[in-house]
Amino acid sequence: MPLETTANIWHNGELIPWEKAQIHVMSHVVHYGSSVFEGIRCYAQENGAGVFRLSEHMQRLIHSAKIHRMPLPYNLAQLNDAVVELIEANGVTPCYIRPIAFRGYGEIGVNPLKSPVEVYMANFPWGKYVAGHGGADVCISSWNRLAPNTMPSLAKAGANYMNSQLIRMEADINGYAEGIALDVNGYVSEGSGENIFIVRNGVLYTPPLANSALSGITRDSVLTIARHLGLTVIEQSIPRELLYISDEVFFTGTAAEVSPIRSIDRIVIGDGKAGEITRKIADEFFGIANGLKPDKFGWLTPVKVGSQEAVSA
Repeated sequence: MPLETTANIWHNGELIPWEKAQIHVMSHVVHYGSSVFEGIRCYAQENGAGVFRLSEHMQRLIHSAKIHRMPLPYNLAQLNDAVVELIEANGVTPCYIRPIAFRGYGEIGVNPLKSPVEVYMANFPWGKYVAGHGGADVCISSWNRLAPNTMPSLAKAGANYMNSQLIRMEADINGYAEGIALDVNGYVSEGSGENIFIVRNGVLYTPPLANSALSGITRDSVLTIARHLGLTVIEQSIPRELLYISDEVFFTGTAAEVSPIRSIDRIVIGDGKAGEITRKIADEFFGIANGLKPDKFGWLTPVKVGSQEAVSA
């Protein structure tokens, strides 16, 4: 998905031109993957725009940095304000926001502690992430998710996404839209950049975080919506074969939003169409995000930017 440039990028408290946001080739992050980041969406609404669950995303960024002993020079309120400042300065909605903190130019060597922490934020237009009209055709990856006590799965760290790249490239080369990774014990974990849900006999299931899954913000949103709709929700380990005989399967994520899965390993899920529960959850999710339904959970942070496209569910 090609990047569409915008005017400004936020760097360490200041807005700088997009083309000036550069780092040295000897920065620690280039050699050792020492970064943590977030993906956030700002949705167009009838009377402006709203950032979806901004504080939760920024709190996860702070937690990711803490896990990796990377002290951020900004608190939660300052990070939130920076996102609003950036979007309003660029005047681009709807958009995707990418905050990233990393170890910059300082010393060479695995120990990162004497390399400075840099914080950047960019925003830009970004559309549908998981390919597939009416549902994605995906596969089980030959690559497992990270084992416990190797790399922390709760941290959204750049280095973790080398694993994600292997999953996604393998799926793409083999003709699939995405891959599903199992954990080290062979239980379902998540996609390369998405959490996963299944529906069976009217019950909604998702793997627990102990199965090396990221604590997704959209995952949490879907759990909240499902419970609000009166659905039974169970977080439990899911064996691979249960995917094939589920009634519905869907991905969630900031980029993926709520994306139905049509088939897994060429086995059609249900009738091959987005199921009733998937549709209900997606309708509620997009209704809130696009301002078409009340923001009953307080998930939206308003920004003063006019929408550049029509609002629809």
